[in-house]
Amino acid sequence: MSDDIKISIRNLFKIFGPDPQGALEHVRAGMGKSDLLEEQGHVLGLKDINVDMQAGKITVIMGLSGSGKSTLIRHLNRLIEPTAGEVIVNGEDVLAYNEDQLRRLRRENMSMVFQKFALLPHRTVLENAGMPLEVRGYDRKDREDEARKWLNRVGLEGQDNQFPHQLSGGMQQRVGIARALTSNADIMLMDEAFSALDPLIRTDMQDLLLELQEELHKTVVFITHDLDEALKLADHLVILKDGQIIQQGEPQHILLHPNDPYIMDFISDINRARVLRVRSVMQKTDQHRPGLAGDVDAEDTLESVIALSGGDTALGYRVLRHGTQVGILSVKDLVRALVPTAASEEGPRSSSGLSLSHGTGSR
Repeated sequence: MSDDIKISIRNLFKIFGPDPQGALEHVRAGMGKSDLLEEQGHVLGLKDINVDMQAGKITVIMGLSGSGKSTLIRHLNRLIEPTAGEVIVNGEDVLAYNEDQLRRLRRENMSMVFQKFALLPHRTVLENAGMPLEVRGYDRKDREDEARKWLNRVGLEGQDNQFPHQLSGGMQQRVGIARALTSNADIMLMDEAFSALDPLIRTDMQDLLLELQEELHKTVVFITHDLDEALKLADHLVILKDGQIIQQGEPQHILLHPNDPYIMDFISDINRARVLRVRSVMQKTDQHRPGLAGDVDAEDTLESVIALSGGDTALGYRVLRHGTQVGILSVKDLVRALVPTAASEEGPRSSSGLSLSHGTGSR
């Protein structure tokens, strides 16, 4: 396993029912979710999941209700036991952990941010944020100092003595994030963490997460059913359907190269100009070309370039990253990228060219 892979999921299956091992034989023989339920009376939660999650990056797992995304994230800290497979964290199979090792994993290596906040109503904001260190036996001053630091960092300075019911939903979730950061865990599990929030507050929380991530470089596993949120947050995107991986890879690549009609349905209503980045459409080159209209940044959206060009398809721009040329962008290529492409007839593939029809990892 590569040094920069923090979490590696291998050949993971989860079947719910009285005889999961017996049902597993049928699944491995090719039986699907609906047939397994109808013929065997078992529910297929996950089927042959293979994902590598890079250290310091945000992996987003996306799918509709019942796709298996919440089931998957709960395998990482063994809140759910698998029917078969491996979950490797920091080079160790957590499925082989005893109770003490598992307790240490949950307390010290992983933190979790929940959709419904999961704050203790009889505890103050400061006490809630300091809970991870209280559980680990830190004295009151040390845990309060650490908790206060993170509360201030997420914009809750002066709210220490408030109780959860006195806060808005967005402020309560900020407490949840501060609590996760107080634990000093290098892995953050976020299960639909922003789904219960109003749209504007949700956007603010997404921006806060990206701002914190730029500074802290946590390994974040984020669950969502919202494609806009997934495209905004993900370094690596995993899309599930009926417990299987349909496609995974870099979000911009998936948007430009959907490999399944299911993915095409997801992206059909996306404002491509607002989501796609210059780096995904440009011609990669460090060679200067005369007659260009100016410079744009590799991370600029296509929408911003359209505004800059006035829609003139004859124009081209030098593309910079950190002040260095990395490509050339033709407005004509930009316009072409705004037209959705049909799903590949070769079957689902990742950005590295590996088949994903059976959940094969892309890294």
